[in-house]
Amino acid sequence: MKKPVKIIECPRDAMQGIKQFIPTAKKIQYIQSLLRVGFDTIDFGSFVSPKAIPQMVDTAEVLAQLDLSKTNSKLLSIIANTRGANDACKHPEIDFLGYPFSISENFQMRNTHKTIAESVHTLQEILNIADASNKQVVVYISMGFGNPYGDPWNVDIVGEWTEKLATMGVKILSLSDTVGTSNPESIDYLFSNLIPKYPNIEFGAHLHTTPTTWFEKVDAAYNAGCYRFDGAVQGFGGCPMATDELTGNMPTEKLLSYFTSKHNNSLNAMSFESAYNEASKIFKNYH
Repeated sequence: MKKPVKIIECPRDAMQGIKQFIPTAKKIQYIQSLLRVGFDTIDFGSFVSPKAIPQMVDTAEVLAQLDLSKTNSKLLSIIANTRGANDACKHPEIDFLGYPFSISENFQMRNTHKTIAESVHTLQEILNIADASNKQVVVYISMGFGNPYGDPWNVDIVGEWTEKLATMGVKILSLSDTVGTSNPESIDYLFSNLIPKYPNIEFGAHLHTTPTTWFEKVDAAYNAGCYRFDGAVQGFGGCPMATDELTGNMPTEKLLSYFTSKHNNSLNAMSFESAYNEASKIFKNYH
């Protein structure tokens, strides 16, 4: 029997880089449509500085108005520091705190204004806060497949950081292709080496992609043993802290088509079609 695939839908990632403010009511309507699909988790918002990500200033308000009574999907919020972790932990509806941990010194400074060493210290504090609030932390190794800044990167560096994070007690680790630099070879090499070595860690793939390279990336990760994938409907979004040219998110509809062909997809197709249409309305009108 196949291990079920977890698909994490990321409307937060899709919306966060849009300059024009999307009204709170529109966000609620869209996320509500996603909650009906049956995704494992919805990455719905973030408790970060409104100066850094003004689009997410209404995350608590959005959360307060979501109807969670008919969904099995769990909720994930991105945080960048202990203040954000404490804010997120005030909300019992949130299951996961997502922390972007970059192995590129340049990007860590750009993203959270911290050195990597400072980020390690912050992460330990966040793990303690989450543990006290009965929440789990998802650590994203951003720039996990290389970086455009000339910082050192190779598979051994990723392995060393995985070892460090494992000793800190991290249980869910998502390798992030922050600027679309991954290729099937690096994806296969990383996952096929790390997954067997760390059986107590759930590995995920947060892949950014161009329209022509999505299949080979998903295929490489899945065949290497990865069963957790992040996506965003229609591939909208990307990391606004990474480059000026956004590299699109992995389109959720491509993930669904891939895993349906593998008979490893149990999401509600009609509800997904409805959410897809909601995405078209939001991202056509706000850009």
